[in-house]
Amino acid sequence: MIIRGGENIPVAEVENALFTHPKIAGVAVVAMPDPRLQERACAFVIPKDGETVTLADLVAHLDAKQLAKMKFPERLEIVSEFPMTPSGKVQKYRLRQIVKEKIETEARQPR
Repeated sequence: MIIRGGENIPVAEVENALFTHPKIAGVAVVAMPDPRLQERACAFVIPKDGETVTLADLVAHLDAKQLAKMKFPERLEIVSEFPMTPSGKVQKYRLRQIVKEKIETEARQPR
């Protein structure tokens, strides 16, 4: 569950909708920190071989599925694999840490 400005976003609902995208082989949606809204959604995506995926692709797909706009991911990270547990589950806490570190690094970059 992602808490965005007091609204609960069910991660499984967003992931299930994104799994139906024809260019996506794998997806995991996690919370990323936000100073104003507390959390926002970040989609980690493994594209199918030879495909490229953009945040605009994801938004258009979710819009066509009639998902509420507040549930749309606001950041996309393309990865080749997910960190996994020995039993085969995605280690979402590691994905949250990756996006948090990227946001912190970007904030330190001169504009």
